[in-house]
Amino acid sequence: MARAVERARAAGATVCLDVNHRARLWTVADAAAALRPLLSSVDLVVASDDELPVLAGTDPVAALFAAGVREVVVKRGAAGASAYTVTEAVERPARSVPVVDTVGAGDAFVAGYLSGLLDGVDLAARLDRAVTTGAFAVAARGDWEGLPTRTELGLLDAVPGTTVR
Repeated sequence: MARAVERARAAGATVCLDVNHRARLWTVADAAAALRPLLSSVDLVVASDDELPVLAGTDPVAALFAAGVREVVVKRGAAGASAYTVTEAVERPARSVPVVDTVGAGDAFVAGYLSGLLDGVDLAARLDRAVTTGAFAVAARGDWEGLPTRTELGLLDAVPGTTVR
């Protein structure tokens, strides 16, 4: 992992760390020992509120900025999400959809955020896209089957009863 981050950084790539901590696979202490040394080479961190302590103790967002991270995204599931840069903070509620299956929602969220980053949209639009792709994921069975194309992203904003062709 450290070598992949080093090579990505050397190539000029944006490095994103999606914490995705699984307590059954390793302890917080073991995960922290492996992940914290990478922070000086990471541009973007994505974590849930309960994963932030893996990377930093008190005031984790400020600590991540102090370590050199440029952007922090905090996933809160049904409670929405927040995105931070040193100069900006944005919060978005979760999209209201019927929940069918939560498998893959976090990965869909990150995919939406990164696609917005690659498309060059601003912080608020990236977070909007992330909560939207997360909503599409939970509204369908499977971990990727319900994910939208770029042209389908606006479907959740359609007035109920609208005909979609």
